Amino acid sequence: MARFLGFRGNALGAAMIYMVIMPAYILFGYNNAVCGGLLNLPAWIETFPRINTSTTTGAEKTNNSRVQGTVVAMYTLGCFFGALSCIWIGDRLGRRKTIMLGAFINIVGAIIQSTSFGLPQLIIGRLVSGLGFGALTATAPNWQSECSRAKHRGSAVLLEGLFISMGLATAAWINFGMSHATGSVTWRFPMALSALWSIIVLFTVPNMPESPRWLIKKGLVEEAREVLGALGDVGPNSEQVDADVQEIEESLLITGRGNFRDIFRPSEQRLFHRACLAACGQMFQQMRTFQSGINALAFYQNTIFEQDLGLSASLARILGASVFTWQTICSPIGVLTVDRFGRRKLMMFAAFGMGSCMAIIAGASSQSQSNSCIIAAAVFIFMYSLFFPTGFLGLTFLYAAEISPLSVRVPITSISTGSAWLFNFLVAEVTPVGFATLGYKYYIIYACINLFVILPGVYFFFPETNGRHLEEVDQIFLDSKDIFQCVGIARAMPRKETMREVVVEDKLTVKSYGKSTET
Repeated sequence: MARFLGFRGNALGAAMIYMVIMPAYILFGYNNAVCGGLLNLPAWIETFPRINTSTTTGAEKTNNSRVQGTVVAMYTLGCFFGALSCIWIGDRLGRRKTIMLGAFINIVGAIIQSTSFGLPQLIIGRLVSGLGFGALTATAPNWQSECSRAKHRGSAVLLEGLFISMGLATAAWINFGMSHATGSVTWRFPMALSALWSIIVLFTVPNMPESPRWLIKKGLVEEAREVLGALGDVGPNSEQVDADVQEIEESLLITGRGNFRDIFRPSEQRLFHRACLAACGQMFQQMRTFQSGINALAFYQNTIFEQDLGLSASLARILGASVFTWQTICSPIGVLTVDRFGRRKLMMFAAFGMGSCMAIIAGASSQSQSNSCIIAAAVFIFMYSLFFPTGFLGLTFLYAAEISPLSVRVPITSISTGSAWLFNFLVAEVTPVGFATLGYKYYIIYACINLFVILPGVYFFFPETNGRHLEEVDQIFLDSKDIFQCVGIARAMPRKETMREVVVEDKLTVKSYGKSTET
């Protein structure tokens, strides 16, 4: 069989996206949404009465809400530890093997969950599934960004957000369809189906290239040349590959071949500063609103529409699935604009839009007896789903990988992804209690977080990485003396020219990076 299934250049990049990244991130969305659509099913309640909040009242409902939040959030807790495990295994195994390991563990978790006959088994299954997927999500963005050219890296990685939305919509519509069936198959089949996406990843990623940056870090330069040549559709000894290898090696010389402990030591590379930015970006993704496609809306969408807005169970499921379908339709906005407008502008635009939507939803939800207010609340939930994928759904994973130097990229992205799952766990844990105690006021908290924490936080502290080589980003932090300077330095620093053709006096055309050369 031809190496990389015979793909080269743009075709190889597309194969990596649609054969590995797409099923992996459909799984991301699917796993996060599938449980939320099952919580009100009769067969689910019969099997797990301890987390029944649909037919209980008073103190029993409050207590069950706490248990439900914990059970649902066990998956994200597993993801947290799975992501952190990559600090130790990520650079040892490489990008591909870590992705394969995560996919395999997720399959085991799906089997345990779908065969559950009691709450303890369900909890164990969710933890195991989370461990696998946490490792996968901490590694896949690194692998993709390290194999992408600077010019198209943003749009390529932001496709992850589109695929997450596809997974959310798939889970919601499958749950809606299964709600018309009877028996335990209504929840066992959706739980088991998550293994399908992992199986696809498990069998396709071995046929894709390893990260050339990881290969060079490990001293496997010749293999890295083969990969870079295939990705650029040029020979392994071409000038383009020579320049790529030189740039990566120079970056390693500057940043060193670091380890996890180096992040917490003072250095010119400002590793701790970069780790904090990456972690804060992922934290913002989870804390910007309870309505996150990754956290509470995914977990509790039917409860929100049915119990808080007073809609029928059937209409609540249709609207919940429609929100995710609409989010999928809106996701290409970010893909098409991230390399044009940059990372900062999209994040600030999304934070302002989501905060405004939350404020309006809070006001409309306070008048739940008014049909017009219920309609307004539903409309702005859909509006929120326009802003969210544009600025946050996949962008924070991209940003974390971009600001991390190669020497400690895996530890930093593991920490940042772990922070995403940790805050995901917290939001999923407190959401049922928050709704039960605060009602519509719970929305106000997240409106303020968006408008008064995330928006100014991105403006003052997050440097722009759009269009820069990953090695260029290192220089931004090398030149920064404190946390306030990097934004201005990034704005003033000229971008390195990408590969271009230079026609010299003797009409010989040569390819070079950076300044023109004459022969």
